[in-house]
Amino acid sequence: MNTGISFAAVVPIGMLVLSNVFMTFAWYGHLNHKSAALWVVVLASWGIAFFEYCLAVPANRIGHGVYSAAQLKTIQEVVTLVIFAGFSAVWLKESLSLNTLVGFALIAAGAAFVFRG
Repeated sequence: MNTGISFAAVVPIGMLVLSNVFMTFAWYGHLNHKSAALWVVVLASWGIAFFEYCLAVPANRIGHGVYSAAQLKTIQEVVTLVIFAGFSAVWLKESLSLNTLVGFALIAAGAAFVFRG
């Protein structure tokens, strides 16, 4: 049975989710380690970001056969918001305010327009 969902449509989204986990840790993970020297944090973040690139670049290459570049960027931004919301609550122990959630929802609503025919 053909569901109409292709490898090139699904795999890039999974890869963008994983790449965003790496990037979120690279950019914000150090906030729980403020005693570390800034140069150490920068080098560690750069090392973590390498793995983000190893996933994001192929995700965009594979996905561009199915999605436009604008759609790929939009997927990445929505994934960023979802990953960051969980990260900030779990890793940083910061609660998300109603204003933040509404703001994220409005961004997601705007993203929906990118996918309208």
